[in-house]
Amino acid sequence: MTTASTQAPLYDLEGDTSYFPITAGPSSVSSTAEKRRSKKLLASILFSSFLLLSVILLITQSNPKPSTSIDAQSPITHSSEPPSRGVSQGVSEKGFRRISGGVQFSWNNIMLSWQRTAFHFQPEKNWMNGPLFYKGWYHLFYQYNQESAIWGNITWGHAVSRDLIHWFHLPYAMVPDQWYDINGVWTGSATILPDGQIVMLYTGDTNDVVQVQCVAYPANLSDPLLIEWVKSPNNPVLFPPPGIGSTDFRDPTTAWLSPGGDKWRITIGSKVNKTGISVVYETADFLKYELLDGYLHEVPGTGMWECIDFYPVSLTGANGLDTSVNGAGVKHVMKASLDDDKNDYYAIGTYDPIRNKWSPDDPELDVGIGLRYDYGKFYASKTFYDESKQRRILWGWIRETDAEGVDLLKGWACVQSIPRSVVLDEKTGSNVLQWPVEEVERLRKDSVEVNVKLGPGSSVAVAVGSRSQLDIVASFEMDKEAMGEEEEEEDVLAYDCTTSGGAATRGVLGPFGILVLADDALAEFTPIYFYVAKGPNGTLDTHFCADELRSSVAPDVEKIVYGSKVPVLDGENFTIRSLVDHSIVESFAQGGRRVITSRIYPTKAIGNGAARVFVFNNATGASVTASVKIWEMGSADIRPFSSLDHL
Repeated sequence: MTTASTQAPLYDLEGDTSYFPITAGPSSVSSTAEKRRSKKLLASILFSSFLLLSVILLITQSNPKPSTSIDAQSPITHSSEPPSRGVSQGVSEKGFRRISGGVQFSWNNIMLSWQRTAFHFQPEKNWMNGPLFYKGWYHLFYQYNQESAIWGNITWGHAVSRDLIHWFHLPYAMVPDQWYDINGVWTGSATILPDGQIVMLYTGDTNDVVQVQCVAYPANLSDPLLIEWVKSPNNPVLFPPPGIGSTDFRDPTTAWLSPGGDKWRITIGSKVNKTGISVVYETADFLKYELLDGYLHEVPGTGMWECIDFYPVSLTGANGLDTSVNGAGVKHVMKASLDDDKNDYYAIGTYDPIRNKWSPDDPELDVGIGLRYDYGKFYASKTFYDESKQRRILWGWIRETDAEGVDLLKGWACVQSIPRSVVLDEKTGSNVLQWPVEEVERLRKDSVEVNVKLGPGSSVAVAVGSRSQLDIVASFEMDKEAMGEEEEEEDVLAYDCTTSGGAATRGVLGPFGILVLADDALAEFTPIYFYVAKGPNGTLDTHFCADELRSSVAPDVEKIVYGSKVPVLDGENFTIRSLVDHSIVESFAQGGRRVITSRIYPTKAIGNGAARVFVFNNATGASVTASVKIWEMGSADIRPFSSLDHL
């Protein structure tokens, strides 16, 4: 292991002529943020513009590289506007349409090939549905487009793993071949019954565009790979109930036992006007169902709820719980993917199975108006209980945010997040903690450590080998005197990551953090950082942010600032863990109290040695002591299963 000296050269961007002033952020920043930034512009020449589903993980071919008929260095352009996708089938827009005008940048195959991740799961085409653990294998079912890197023709792909990191592709689990799912085999969930039977509930889109619920079973339970699946002759088993639109009824959850223990319950997302709702059904055999009175929960103004998840968390232990657990020492998490804004919201509360009601502990943090799993690009998530290690594991879909034409050129689109363990935060009691599963650490290779004090307006370059595949753990301790001083009026509790202008906006107590995927000229870089704002009574609010504004020079990609407030308790340092995997950066603050997933598309900071990593402090009035350890990461083995692979 190599350890970097604390005397590593400091790069003062205000004084070092090898660094040049960077222009301010894009005009889309709010006028309030512009005024605040203009007041600080002369003081901020250091990083003076650190700009940095039912849905889908689409890939057109198993070969991850773009077409080999194009020279690797030759520019690729495409100008057509993508058509609307999904709206005609009753769901929100599935194509990424914030980038208009098609492909605008001269992408080449080197750039496009670099974007493919090395240790995130990327199936042979699309997006995730019903994960489970069975006879020593983790199973991931995902929506898959056999024909193109766009939404449509939804089939269920299937992959298995021993460790959640290395995966084998298996044959399709289900294809849209019946009248009740001919327009798509959509999201579903698996339930393992006490006798070992497995029931898979899923949403089918019928030949006349009605969302119905269907059942499938493994053809052979003695097969640990569960290769063959059989659709029930009783399908569909559920139609939209009275008062629910024909295209507003989808994504059944994993089932849990009713209070009597002799029946099962599921919940399905929907809406009434603009109120998001969760309806509950009870069944003894998964073929006949009774709709229970009322709603499990409803929140006005949140729109369509899809991909609902509902599960218990322990108040007293760090282990996960089986979905049917309830009683003393247990809270329940309700999560909904909001179709209107494409974010996953959750809340913690109490479940009363007798009244068929779930109530949030804090109504101000209710589903859809409070906390999110992830404040970046993360959607249509699903958890399952891993009985082998007594933990609950969360997966989410990371969509593309480039022009659709670029996805067609590179031949794939979207990935799965790293699997995350989920537990209740016992220190706050008001949020969950998400953390990469421990298995990902097996990919760690050589490491480097840096321990350094950063004065206001300074940074340190960290010498690390492969900079496109990293596991970064950083801890920051701020100067206590600075935290105790009165702050200027313009800095008092008015900060918001999303409208701040990014890491270029300087304050007395921030920003400070890490800088990843930066090229030598700092034309491209992505800051992951904290910003501490103080009120006149000494109240401190800590914000955790990810700034994509300067992540790429290409114009046909989305570049915004993500983030939220994060609780930092007395005695805690500011901590970040970031997993960098080419075009994906997943960042966890304060042990997983807040998470941000960034989807970025650099054109210069790619390839071996082209990207750099920095630790920085862009505050104007505080010093920060940083302790950082960075591991280079190996690649996951993801390939088709063969008879030579051991069961």
